[in-house]
This record gives sequence, structure tokens and C-alpha cells, in this order.
Amino acid sequence: MEEKKNLNSEAEEKKMEDFLRESAKDTEIPDSLLPGEIEKKILERERIRKKRRRRRILSGTAAAGLCLVVGVSGYFLIMDHTGEMGNRVSEQSASASSEAADPEEADPGEASVTSGISESDLLATAEDYDEIYDYIQAEREYWEDAASAAEESAVDGGSADSSSIGSAEARSFDPAGADAGSASGNAFETEHSDTNVREDGVGEGDIVKTDGKNLYIVNGEKIDIVGTGQTEMEHLAQIETEEGSYPSEVYAQDGYLAVVYIKSEYSDGENGYDGYYRDYTCADVYDVSDPEGPEKIGEITQSGYFNTMRIRGGYVYLLSSFYADTGAARGNQSAYIPEVQGKLISTDCIYMPQGRMGNSYTVISSFDLDDPDGRTDSKAVFGNTGLCYVSTENIYITESIYGESDSDVNQTSIRKVSYEDGKLEGVGQTKVSGTLNDSFSIDEYDGYLRLVTTVTKTAGQARGVVPLFAPEPSESNSLYVLDENLRIVGEIRDLAAGESVYSARFLGETGYFVTFRQVDPLFSVDLSDPAAPKILGELKIPGFSEYLHPYGDGLLLGIGMDVDESGVTTEGVKLSMFDISDPSDVREVQKYVLEDMYGTDVYDYRSVFADVEKNLFGFTAYGSSQKYYIFSYDENSGFCQEFERTLGGYGSTRGLYIGDRFYLVSGNTIEEYTLDGFEKVDDLVL
Repeated sequence: MEEKKNLNSEAEEKKMEDFLRESAKDTEIPDSLLPGEIEKKILERERIRKKRRRRRILSGTAAAGLCLVVGVSGYFLIMDHTGEMGNRVSEQSASASSEAADPEEADPGEASVTSGISESDLLATAEDYDEIYDYIQAEREYWEDAASAAEESAVDGGSADSSSIGSAEARSFDPAGADAGSASGNAFETEHSDTNVREDGVGEGDIVKTDGKNLYIVNGEKIDIVGTGQTEMEHLAQIETEEGSYPSEVYAQDGYLAVVYIKSEYSDGENGYDGYYRDYTCADVYDVSDPEGPEKIGEITQSGYFNTMRIRGGYVYLLSSFYADTGAARGNQSAYIPEVQGKLISTDCIYMPQGRMGNSYTVISSFDLDDPDGRTDSKAVFGNTGLCYVSTENIYITESIYGESDSDVNQTSIRKVSYEDGKLEGVGQTKVSGTLNDSFSIDEYDGYLRLVTTVTKTAGQARGVVPLFAPEPSESNSLYVLDENLRIVGEIRDLAAGESVYSARFLGETGYFVTFRQVDPLFSVDLSDPAAPKILGELKIPGFSEYLHPYGDGLLLGIGMDVDESGVTTEGVKLSMFDISDPSDVREVQKYVLEDMYGTDVYDYRSVFADVEKNLFGFTAYGSSQKYYIFSYDENSGFCQEFERTLGGYGSTRGLYIGDRFYLVSGNTIEEYTLDGFEKVDDLVL
């Protein structure tokens, strides 16, 4: 038997964490290095500085039609210790607060459920650019004080590891969100597959797209257009973006092609020696009705690094993350205010954080795909972009929060922006306990937002400060149901203690999620009554599923890893088929293990090829080599391997079909196969 491979997942990390905790449990930490003592020093410095800071008085009303604040960074949600907030509060927010449910009418058995919107959830826009500058400087001063406080603590009682202070610039975001496959709605009639997306009816870009006739492929700095449907594939044209810029995604529809890329521009600075680079997200739109002569018809440019894009009703919604230059002079506004089409975003469309500090934005722009120069709308949300989920009506931007003063557990901030026909409008924001695993852990259905989170204790941790020796984590999981105003109407807490969410899927009025530490519990949840969600069943099996996909009536496909009882080593990549016809009695009816593989690419759901009607699904797995597999499923014989191809090197691969042909695109190589039997027909090297 081949030697078992170490699991390339959190299981290995948890084992190392256990070892470090055991080794360090007898180590005494100086009092001055405790997070609470460091926080005291930071807050004392902040209190002294605020005595000299100009105060602004909260306005209780606002002019009708003001943009609503919809996003704040999880790190920036701390309220000013004086209780100050932004200057202009929207009437819609005030109305939402006044319409909060009466606590006396709440069910006594649901005391833990939050009803209503607190004052801290009121939403405000920027008063002027000076206010934004003050917020950015407050953020810079906070981190300077944090570093200084840590140094003083080290002098007082020991040495402090500089890595224990979080870096504002090092905060990460999940670039990707995701949505579920739908027809692209183009003029070509040939049946074809589309990108496996997160939300049915909401389009997404990818590195390979088709309009049913041609392939559009991201290839380094270029986009290649390849014709299909002939005896042999034909390279029709090549689109080049600006020198030094690399395309991220493309999207094809109705004879138009949107190409998204990132470019950097260098500025010499005011003094010639304090130069810096600025990142811009660009979307070039081409008329590809003549694929051999693509014609550029418009360009959208906005500040920041590309995060994701969505397409709905012919409109493209572009999201980027812009980091302000905290060292910029007040007059250098373009260094700390985001731009769209070369113009600063106006203050009434910049949404401010509740705390009086911050240094980054989520920039959202929309445009009509067939009229890209006619920009429809743009907003800037002061705060980091985290995981994004886009339903058919709303954009949800989430941010993980650690070390908040109002909670002893990690939290998730949720900001809601409605969209329709290119128009953007802020709806509200809230916080829940725990953090999300991926975009499948959050879902909108019938006006309600459902989330499943992993909750971890963070007691004693200051904002952005990680203890040198963290205690044994106390993990559990929670499920929440929120109404259209983001008020919690139902919840279940303390699920699967000691385990973390690895995958989830919400299917109508039922939700499914997998947790893992040593075994793989698959939970089913009844969500038919939003105010009273309840666990229907729990199936425990070894290993875990990283991705769940509905596979016809009463079936749920799981792709993940087969793990031994220790939870540390893997037997290979595992395919599971779950019978969910009775959600209260979920069963694993079939299992298949690729024993020589130790990982897959399903963490990027767009890489999964799935066509339930054709009974085919494909993905890439990794072992001593990278391979692409296609399987079918039969209720009697189980999983059947239809196709296997060893790929050259390691990289992103996509599989899709047009008519009766299947195309496998890996790097700069395209291979064409018959869809029936997967016999090779042609190949093309770009």
C-alpha cells in the first residue's frame, strides 16, 4: 500500500497548534505583555490625543436621498470611545431603527435573538474629504500607538514579538465570492455549458468563457479568441491589454466581451522622491460580433485591486479594494479618495465606518455592457472587502472581526447593498458571532438571509493584537436567519463543539453544512420557519466535503478528502453522494476514493464542471501529478470515471462543452474531445 499523504489542510495546522500549546503551557507571560495591558496603553494614548481632537456633533436627520452606509471594515467597527459617530445619518436608517421589534413582544425562549437595530448600526456618509482624512490619520496613529505600547511593554516585562501586532496593510480578503451556472443569454443557439457560479441567474467572469460558438481564454497578458464548430479549432484573434497588466477574468454575452485587468501607475510624489504605485481595476469592453476583428468600444477604470464582478440584466457590477495612503498630505486627495473614470467619488457616495478610523475602501461601479462609457452608478464603502455574496437583488459584503470590545468571540460584519438596472443603494449593516467559511455559507432566500458561521473565543484580545500564546480555541458553530433589514429573527447556536465549518449549501427551505476536526458531520437544517430554524439530522462519517453540489432530485454531491480516524492523514480525494430525499435522515449512499490524490481545486467553485442533466461532473485533483477527472453517477453502480487526463505542470484548468464537444483548457493548451465517450478530436497550443 502506498504511503499515506499528510493532509494538506487545517488538520495539519491544528496538530501543530496542539503541540505548541502543550510546549508553552508552563511558560509564564509577563503581565505587561498581556493583551489587556497593551490595550490599556493604547486606549490611554488615544484618550489623551482625543482631548485635542476637533469634535463633530452627530446630526440626527439627513436630507432625503442620501446614500446609505453599507460597509465597514471588521477592523474598523470599534466605536469612538466618546460615543461619536458619523455626521449624516440617513432617514432610511433612522426609520429602520424606529421600526425595530418591541423587546416585550419577543418570545422568552428566544432571548438570545437580537431584534431591532441598535444605534451603532445607523449609517452615515462622509461630510467632506477632510473628515475622511481625519479618519485615515486616526487609523495611522492607532497603529503607531499600538507599536509604541508593545515596545514599552517589552521594556517593562519582556520582549514582544513584532508579529503579534496586526498590520493594516496585511489584512486579507477573499477575492472571490461566487455564483451558480446559468445560460449566458447570447444570440448563439448552440447548447453549451457556463461557468459554475454561486447564484443561479447571476453571471460571473472566469479565465475561460464561451458564447456557444467561440472560446475566450485568459492567456498571460493576452486574451485569445478560438473558433469551434469546425473540423479543427481555429485561433481567430488575440486581444492585448496594456503593457504590464494581466487580465483577471473575461465575460462574454450578446456579442460583447468584458475583459477585466489590473494596472499599476507610478506617481513621483510631490517632492519627487516620495513616489508610490497606485492600482486600478479596469474593464475593457469589446464588440466581438466579428470574432476575427474585436473592436474596443469602452473602458471603465476605478481605484483599487480587483476583487470580483457580477453580471445581471445586462449590467456589470465591478468590485475593487482600494487602500488609502496613510502618509499622504491632506491636499493630495487622490492618494486617499478612490476614483472612478479619473474623478474622485463624491462624498455623498462614500459610506463611513462607525468607528472614527479606517484606511481602505470597497469600490463598487456598475455599467451597461452594451454602453460601457455611460457609467450608471458608483459607491465607495469605507472598509476592507471580505467575502462577497451576490443574490439576484443584493450585494452582501462581509468582513471578519476579531478582538471587538463588545464581544468575546470573533464576529462577521455584514453590509447589504441593493442593486437593480445598474443602480446601487445601501440598505444596512449588522454583525453576527462567528466567521464564514466561504460564500456558500451565506444565502438569500425569499427575502431572508441565512448564514452558518464558526464561532471562536477571542476574550482578552485587543483590536488587531494576537496573544503570544493563545489558549486552546473554543470553537462551535451557529446558524442565523436575518430579515430584509438585517435583524436576526432566528438562530441556532453551539453546534458541533470543537469543529469548524468546511462546506455548506442552502437548497430552498433546507440547509446543509459540513463541519470537521476528526469526523465529518453533515447537518441538515429545516428553514421553513425563519423564526424557528431547527436541526433535522446529523450524519457522521470520516473525512470531510469541501464542496457540495445539488445533483438531481434528492441527491447532494460532496467532493473532499477521505481522512483516517486521527483526522491528520488522508486516504485520498473522496466523492460522496448523499441521499437527502428525507432531510431528517441523510445517508451517504455511495463513496469513491482517488487514493493517489491529496487535494483538489474545488475551493474555487468556478473550476468545477457540473451538468446534472448530462450526469457529468469534472474537477482537477493533485498528487504526484495534476489530473483532470470527469465522473458520472448511477444509483446502483455508484460513481463511474468517464475521463482522466494527466496535465502538464500545475495551474488552473477549466472544462466545458459546446454542442457535442468537450474542451479542456489548461494553461495555453486546448484539447477537444467528443462529449460522448471523450475521444480526442483536436488540440491547439496558443
